[in-house]
Amino acid sequence: MNQIAQIKSSDLFIKALENEGVEYIFGVPGEENLDFLESLRTSNIKLILTRHEQGAGFMAATYGRLTGRTGVCLATLGPGATNFVTPAAYAKLGAMPMMMITGQKPITKSKQGRFQIVDVVAMMKPITKFARQIVYPSTIPALVREAFRIAEEERPGPVHLELPEDIAELDAHDVHLFDRSLTRRPDCDAGMVDRAIEMIGNAKRPLLLIGAGANRKRIVEALGAFVDKTGIPFFNTQMGKGVLGGYHPLYMGTAALSEGDYLHCAIDRADLIINTGHDVIEKPPFFMEAGGKKVIHVNFNTAEVDDVYFPQLELIGDIASTLKQLTEKIKPSPSHDFTHFMEVRNEVSKHMLEGSGDPRFPIVPQRIVADVRNVMPSNGIIALDNGMYKIWFARNYQAHEPNTVLLDNALATMGAGLPAAIAAKCVHPSRKVVAICGDGGFMMNSQETETAVRLGLDLVVIVLRDNGYGMIKWKQASAGFPLFGLDFGNPDFVQYAVSYGAKGVRIERTGQLEAELESAFAQGGVHLIEVPVDYSENEAVFLEALKQKTCVL
Repeated sequence: MNQIAQIKSSDLFIKALENEGVEYIFGVPGEENLDFLESLRTSNIKLILTRHEQGAGFMAATYGRLTGRTGVCLATLGPGATNFVTPAAYAKLGAMPMMMITGQKPITKSKQGRFQIVDVVAMMKPITKFARQIVYPSTIPALVREAFRIAEEERPGPVHLELPEDIAELDAHDVHLFDRSLTRRPDCDAGMVDRAIEMIGNAKRPLLLIGAGANRKRIVEALGAFVDKTGIPFFNTQMGKGVLGGYHPLYMGTAALSEGDYLHCAIDRADLIINTGHDVIEKPPFFMEAGGKKVIHVNFNTAEVDDVYFPQLELIGDIASTLKQLTEKIKPSPSHDFTHFMEVRNEVSKHMLEGSGDPRFPIVPQRIVADVRNVMPSNGIIALDNGMYKIWFARNYQAHEPNTVLLDNALATMGAGLPAAIAAKCVHPSRKVVAICGDGGFMMNSQETETAVRLGLDLVVIVLRDNGYGMIKWKQASAGFPLFGLDFGNPDFVQYAVSYGAKGVRIERTGQLEAELESAFAQGGVHLIEVPVDYSENEAVFLEALKQKTCVL
């Protein structure tokens, strides 16, 4: 540990961030951040200036999601800080490590009365894991280290530090930076593992559920070994998509809906769910009932009891270690009967192909999903905004690798697709990345198109146009209400992209999308592809009658 005799507070803050390995700071600086900005200017940390604080927050959260390290974003006081509220909730519910740094007016003297002053720390406390105002320069190293520790420990999430402008310009004396300590998450109790093995052995139709918390490299390997040894079929939540590749012969599919889809014919018939890395913050893919199926909860933390989720056994500890213990001790059970599951799997596989060659125009969602999948390589990343198409991609798109389908099924906010894609491209510059947005969600943060162009990224943005809030229209119609209040107009998306320095194209016929995607990747740069979409298939596919038809298998 190197002792620092004297250093400016803002310089100390930057050095503490460098000490944590920070690569990027996404944000919109303001007057109250100027000392911090000057210290950042001479740092090896890259500032990515965004066009809105919300975009910066989504980028930082996505960086955390993809790397497991804390993404950092910056805003000024007042309106800049309040624009971080949605990304904070996005990271909190989605378990993404993120640090938000905001400025504030001087706290040792009044400079402009109460102008722009909001109690940002109090505002952030309910939606973060840690929120503090820095009042003494000497505390900066400890606060930064503590914030990073809390952000990254399970369950990961957002933290917040407020640096007032008068504190930023002061000197700190006789301080040092804190290195990360060596830690290891505890193993699950061996006796509980034995009880789980007994429950699995006594079950007739166990089914493995993979959630977002299992999306870690060591867990992916441990899950693969467990499935190979036991032969237990598995499915995933939307945010657990890709943890085990969709090509696996025991893969049942993605629970894109809470109930009523083909996959639920298997979930409903299961008598035991081995729930790995999922909690009720992400929309539940099944509902427990008294006297119904049993559940084993495998996670870093204990289960949050809910009316629809109350597991009978909890294996708490490092998930990868727990799975390894299970795999070492367990033996395939002759009493397991997966016949029905495999029949459902065959039905799911068949229905996933329906519509993949549909020639209708505007294009039906199944065809859009198939065309994108045909062009994307195994390690290509799609970043989805929130809308009807998210369900179609969650349901039909086959993910081959972890973290190649970025979607939000926790806060389920609109406006995150494009910023998430920009962050994904920063983390993985050699991979193909596509943002897939509805026209409603895209326009909420469409200004970040300029950010992508300015950064010189090779990025494709698909905008699905239906001139309305399609998912809510579907829900409105399903509830028996007349359509009202959900239609809007749109700009000329092609010219809109061109105005930012990107390339734009409008799909005029079915079959054109694949070629335009391939052309965009070959040319490089930022490309926007406008795709008219026909959502008339929504009702036909998601009707409860289809569930009843399939479940007689």
